[in-house]
Amino acid sequence: MKRRSSQITGDKGQPNWVERTAARTMLRAVRFSDDDFSKPLIAVAVPYSNGTPCNDHIRDLGDLLQQEIEAAGGKAILFGTPVVSDGISMGTEAMKYSLVSREVIADAIELMTEGYQVDAVITLSGCDKTIPAALMPIARNNLVGLTLYGGSILPGQHGERELNIVSAFEGIGAHSAGKIDDRDLHEIECRACPGAGSCGGMYTANTMAAAIEAMGMSQTGSSSNMAVDRQNRISVEKKQDVVNSVQALMTLLKCDVTARQIMTRQAFENALTVAWALGGSTNAVLHLLALAREADVDLTLKDIADLTAKVPLLGNFKPFGRYLMNDLHRLGGVPMVMKALLDAGFLHGDCLTVSGKTLSENLQQAPEFPADQDVVFPVVAPYAAPGKHIRILYGNLAEEGCVLKQSGKDLKNISGPARVFDREEDALSAILGGKIQVGDIILIRYEGPKGGPGMREMLSPSAALMGAGLGDNVALITDGRFSGGTHGIMIGHIAPEAQSGGLLALVEEGDRIDIDLQKGELNLIVDQRTLAVRRQQWQPRQQVYQSGVLAKYAKLVSSAAKGAVTS
Repeated sequence: MKRRSSQITGDKGQPNWVERTAARTMLRAVRFSDDDFSKPLIAVAVPYSNGTPCNDHIRDLGDLLQQEIEAAGGKAILFGTPVVSDGISMGTEAMKYSLVSREVIADAIELMTEGYQVDAVITLSGCDKTIPAALMPIARNNLVGLTLYGGSILPGQHGERELNIVSAFEGIGAHSAGKIDDRDLHEIECRACPGAGSCGGMYTANTMAAAIEAMGMSQTGSSSNMAVDRQNRISVEKKQDVVNSVQALMTLLKCDVTARQIMTRQAFENALTVAWALGGSTNAVLHLLALAREADVDLTLKDIADLTAKVPLLGNFKPFGRYLMNDLHRLGGVPMVMKALLDAGFLHGDCLTVSGKTLSENLQQAPEFPADQDVVFPVVAPYAAPGKHIRILYGNLAEEGCVLKQSGKDLKNISGPARVFDREEDALSAILGGKIQVGDIILIRYEGPKGGPGMREMLSPSAALMGAGLGDNVALITDGRFSGGTHGIMIGHIAPEAQSGGLLALVEEGDRIDIDLQKGELNLIVDQRTLAVRRQQWQPRQQVYQSGVLAKYAKLVSSAAKGAVTS
C-alpha cells in the first residue's frame, strides 16, 4: 500500500523528502533514526489511568506493543486518551461525563491518527467507554487497524464468597435494609477489586470486548483472557495477545485490508449474537448502533430486535447468573462459545477478521464445548430460550424504542403507579429511605443523552433495589441507561427522551404505567385530553450546562435509538 506516513516523515524514497526536513528534525529528537523514516508508522492509543483498575495496567501494555511493533519492522507513536471510570463516577454528577467520553476518546484517536498520517493503528481499551471508542475512529476513517482489550479483573474474595464491583453497590442496598452491618460492608469494599482489569461479570466491558472479537476486529481469544495474575503482573495470555495483535496488524498492512472490509453487516450480526448469547449488557445496543454508524452499516433498533429474538441465552454470568469471566476463561473462553454458535448455524463463518482469516478458520482450533459444567449452557439446552435476554420494546412511552434486560427471567406483565423522579439521586434517596413499595414503577427522567446531559447509568438505584429485596417487585424505567452490572426489572434508553418532549416528560406521580411483555410495549395509561393539557403546559428544561463539553454534547447528540452519537 502507499504509505500515508511519508507525508510526515518524507523518507528518501518519496518526492517530498527535502520539504519534510523539519518534520524529520523533530522526530530525530524523539529517537527516530534514518531507517525509521522508511518504516510503516503505527499509532498506539493508550487510555492509561491509575484512577481505575480497568486501565491501571494499560501503560504497560502500550510499552509491550511498542516493543513488538518495532521488532516486527514498524515504528510506533504512542499517545494517551481520557478515561472516565464508570464504577467511580457512578451515582454522581461525574457519571454525566462517562458516555460523553466515548465521543471525546474517539475524536482524540482520530486527531492523532490523521494528524500524524499513520499507516496503521492499534488501540487499547479497558473501562467501558474506552472499548467502543477505541474502534469508532478506525471505522470512521476506514483505517488499517485493530483493537486490543486490556482484559478482565480477577474476582475478590470474602470468606467463601467471590466478590466483584457490583457486590459493593448491592452491599449499600443491603446495608440500608439492615441485612449487613458496617463491618461487612467495609470488608466488601476492601476486597471486591483485588487488582488491575475490567469488571469481571458479563458487564459492559466484557460484553463489548466479546462482541468486537466476534465482529473480527480483535484477535480471537483476546476478550476472555485475564488482565493480570494474582501478583498483579500482566498475564501470560495477555502478553501473547500483544504478540498476536501486532502480527495481525502487519498482515493487514501487507494485504491493505481496512476496517470496513471486516466490519460488514454480517460481522455486526455476529457481534450481537455473541453478546446476547453470553448475557451481555444493554449498553451494547448503544455502542453497536454507534459503531455501525461509523462503519456506514445500516443497523437499527428494529434490526437488533429481530436478530436477537432468535438468539438463545447460554451464559450463566453475573449480574443475573453465578459466574465471572475468569470461569469462562478456564473452559476455553469466548472462542469455545463462538464455535458452538457457529456449529449451530448462528454465526456467519465466512466473515473476514483481523487475522486475515475468516471467522470459521479462526475457530478451527477452538476448544470443544465442555460437559459437566454450568458456566455456559449448550445451544440445544440453553440457560433461557431465544428472545429472553435483551428485548426492544415500543409503545406510547417509547415511540422510538427502549431496552429491557430480561436476563432469562419469566417476567410477567407489570402495571403499577408511577413514582416520578427528575434526577437519579432523588430516586436513590427514596429507595434508601424506604419510600418505595412493592408494585411501584420508578420513573427517572431528564437523564437522557440531551437531558442529563450524558445519559447516566442507573446502577446505584437499581443495585439499591436489589440489595433491599425489591428487585423482583419494583420496575425502574428511565431515559438514562443501565450499567452492565444491573439486573432486576429495568427498562432504559427510552426514546424520545423527556428533554426532547417525549411522553415521559408528561407523566405525573401516581399515573398508571403498563409494561406488556406479550405485546412488547411500554405504555402510559392516561387519556388523550389530559395529556393534551399537560403538553400545552410543558416546557423543555433549561440546560444547566451553558459551556464546556457537556453543553457541546447536549447540542450535538442524537437519540439513544440511534446510538447517542455526535457525528
